Amino acid sequence: MKHITGFIQTAPLWKNEQFSLEQFEFPIVSLDDFNPKPIASHLRLGHQIEYICKQLLEHSERYKVIAHNIQVKKEKITIGELDFIITDSFRESIPIHIELTYKFYIIDPTISEPIHRLMGPNRNDMFFSKIEKTRDKQLPLAHTTEGEKALSRLSINHEVLEQKVCFLGQLFMPYGTESPPIRPLNPACIVGFWMRFEEFKSSKFQSYEFYLTQKHEWLHEPHLNVPWKSHFRILMDITIKLLKLRAPLIWVKKENGILEKGFVVWWS
Repeated sequence: MKHITGFIQTAPLWKNEQFSLEQFEFPIVSLDDFNPKPIASHLRLGHQIEYICKQLLEHSERYKVIAHNIQVKKEKITIGELDFIITDSFRESIPIHIELTYKFYIIDPTISEPIHRLMGPNRNDMFFSKIEKTRDKQLPLAHTTEGEKALSRLSINHEVLEQKVCFLGQLFMPYGTESPPIRPLNPACIVGFWMRFEEFKSSKFQSYEFYLTQKHEWLHEPHLNVPWKSHFRILMDITIKLLKLRAPLIWVKKENGILEKGFVVWWS
């Protein structure tokens, strides 16, 4: 259930409309009577998040999932997918196409333009590039000849289709700094820190304990029920990750009991 809770607690990267993309307001879902279906652990995190989103939408009282992962093909070759088609009980005659995105971005305040400061912890996944792809390629796909055919098989008229994005994210600022301005993005998305390995190796972290997360745990809030390691013992684990040019996400348990999370990056 921790991955379900982690998804629900993640804030949207912006509210209302920005970048010519309208944010879908995810419904408040009660978990009191929610029994999640098992999600295959071998799926990559992005696909696991899709199934979490699907189950929560299906459990909501307001929305109904009409279709999920609709393949759009051209001459039997898949050229793209439409994430979700749903209907709103308040306006059942208008189908809604939602593109889901869930990202983990570090904030690099040395970059002057705020929307260019967000990037993946390995610096190979830029926020603004994702925005352009979603706006200029993924959403228009529904209105191509191929997209129209895929939707017509579901008895959906692409001309009346309403399109939104569910763009959620966890943001990480440089360790020990105050949150840099990220307007028009949502500061509630800032949940942790990032630092370079050279800083992490320093003596100021020796009194803390650490846990190296697995990828599916990136959604989770840090908690105590994990095998914590000393600074000395975790260094080797992190080094192995960094040699593969992968920035690990760690949890930190401080002497005062405070729990934090953040990325240790390999690049300088």
